[in-house]
Amino acid sequence: MKGIILAGGLGSRLYPTTKVISKQLLPVYDKPMIYYPLSLLMMSKIRDILIISTPQDIHLYQRLLGNGSSVGIKLTYIEQPKPEGLAQAFILGRDFIGNKSVCLVLGDNIFYGQGFSFLIQAAMERATQEQKATIFGYYVKDPQRYGVVLFNDKKEVIEIQEKPLNPKSNFAVIGLYFFPNKVIEIAKKIKPSERGELEITEVNNYFLKEKSLKVELMDKEFVWLDTGTQDSLLEASNFIKTIEKRQGLKIACIEEIAIKKGYILKSDLRNIINSMGNSNYSKYLKKLI
Repeated sequence: MKGIILAGGLGSRLYPTTKVISKQLLPVYDKPMIYYPLSLLMMSKIRDILIISTPQDIHLYQRLLGNGSSVGIKLTYIEQPKPEGLAQAFILGRDFIGNKSVCLVLGDNIFYGQGFSFLIQAAMERATQEQKATIFGYYVKDPQRYGVVLFNDKKEVIEIQEKPLNPKSNFAVIGLYFFPNKVIEIAKKIKPSERGELEITEVNNYFLKEKSLKVELMDKEFVWLDTGTQDSLLEASNFIKTIEKRQGLKIACIEEIAIKKGYILKSDLRNIINSMGNSNYSKYLKKLI
């Protein structure tokens, strides 16, 4: 399976800050936002990853992460000339995906919770072995901001609606998707919505009609953070800070994941530490040797 991180868009809800820097490079407490979706893919043993961003920002990601070899992964970059919907990622990334299944994760989403890795492993197996898609639903108080999962009286999923004005459910679709390879052809068939975008909701509904979509409803023990506004960005930073301070462990530390998964050697980690000066982040990495 291959991974795609969508890190494009204008980030207009975070203006004026995002007039000069990509939203997914903003710090969430002690590390760039993109580290969080990247760490999720790395934890899932997805090491061949595509980052999609704007023409003006793509070089910043390349400067931060390079080709990924420092943490034992392979990174590819593609420009998104203008944001035309989440499903556009599969069209832009079709050559990268090739004949593999794919995981798409949004660059401004943060996930946390014990047992999440088991859900991801199951989703990967469905995509690669059963040719089925998996999305995740999370209970929110403001579902009109998201794609919403609708159920019948038997609690069966019957439809997914994109940002409905009067949502009939509080379960939002989070920014993490697992698809078999045919998602490329499905994305090509989608017509732009009234917003002029290729909606990921249309892709999800296609799989739903084919009875090949699994919707995993996440329990309260899991945390999903969307960092698209000033308030939610601050809340995410405070959440990460609280957990890290209490445990003394870092969340989404890609170097720690790389060394524990055997992607890199301790000598590689020393080189990373030497490049980071005397920051608290580098001091944490020194404890791993």
